[in-house]
Amino acid sequence: MGQLPLPLKLDRFASFETFVADGNETLVRHLEAVARGERNELVWLCGAPGRGKSHLLQASCRAADAAGTRAMYLPLESDGDLDPDCLSGLDSVGLLALDRIDAVSGQPEWEARLFAVLDGMRSGGRSLLLAAANTPSATKFNLADLASRAGAATVYRLNPLSDSGQRQALEGHARGRGLELDEATARYLLSRVDREVGELCRWLDRLDRASLIEQRRLTVPFVRKALETEAS
Repeated sequence: MGQLPLPLKLDRFASFETFVADGNETLVRHLEAVARGERNELVWLCGAPGRGKSHLLQASCRAADAAGTRAMYLPLESDGDLDPDCLSGLDSVGLLALDRIDAVSGQPEWEARLFAVLDGMRSGGRSLLLAAANTPSATKFNLADLASRAGAATVYRLNPLSDSGQRQALEGHARGRGLELDEATARYLLSRVDREVGELCRWLDRLDRASLIEQRRLTVPFVRKALETEAS
């Protein structure tokens, strides 16, 4: 067996508790069952950026680890520090979550390694979670066996959050950081910045630092000043 890559540190706020389902309840229940070891299968998550695919993959790994299952999350990339060898030996992991599959699709070495992982996880009765922008059939695989194996996955397309869901997610992530964010301030922030949850969380981190420095609560005037400072 090849050497396993070093496990990546999960985002400390990526858990099922901080994920606002808002139309994705069936998917969340399915992943929770997989993480608990009640189901061993191949699940494919797809959807536009910011829908929560990475959050759910990491949440699944965190829950599986808490349940005593060895889990690993790995976002794929073809133009960074990773190469196809990073996939060697991963079929020994109890639950494996591979993110950004479409970043490496169409590349022969990556596809050969991916097929080996899918084949090994299936034969070993282990769970594999995959995420990409599109469904398996719309992901440009050149290796027919890989396309066929991926096509057997249970596929979920994540629904976008409603306005109330976005506010709930923002307020929940604020609480997770120990921040008090009232409804008026949450609405103000949502009306001024990109509503993609990852971007909202980045703004919360900036506001958290600013509030610590100035020893102030998050209010509309404080957030307005922070946004103006960022834009200047």
